[in-house]
Amino acid sequence: MPKPHQERTIFTGYLGARSLKTTRERLAILDEVFGHDGHFGADELYVKMLRKKIPVSRATVYRTLEHLVESGLVQKVYLSDHNQRKALYERAHGRHHHEHMHCLSCGEILEFSDDPLEERQAAVCRRLGFKPLRHSLRIEGICASCQAKS
Repeated sequence: MPKPHQERTIFTGYLGARSLKTTRERLAILDEVFGHDGHFGADELYVKMLRKKIPVSRATVYRTLEHLVESGLVQKVYLSDHNQRKALYERAHGRHHHEHMHCLSCGEILEFSDDPLEERQAAVCRRLGFKPLRHSLRIEGICASCQAKS
């Protein structure tokens, strides 16, 4: 796992390269994101910060999350939620690439890695002359626990 100051260095470099200010609020959001494991929504992060009495606006949380995604520190994951697309976020820096399975019954998100699947995707790209920059695989269905309940 990377050291906490690495994310700050990357983020402040990203902001500086775009002539954006490194504010207390942006750094507080960065610290909160990297103190969190798993997936989270922007509103969930905003409420969590309010409960901790960290003064940030909802707009600042949303804008900062977009900057974190653009900087490569955070990944945005889209999931279905009652026939709507819902954006969740997760730390990307210092983590291995993985895919997602999303239970449409209970909402659980399972992460998995599969080397043969990764190689197959790479082979398809090579065959078609496609240069992949990033990819995301999301499988939606019903988890084992919810299947056992029905």
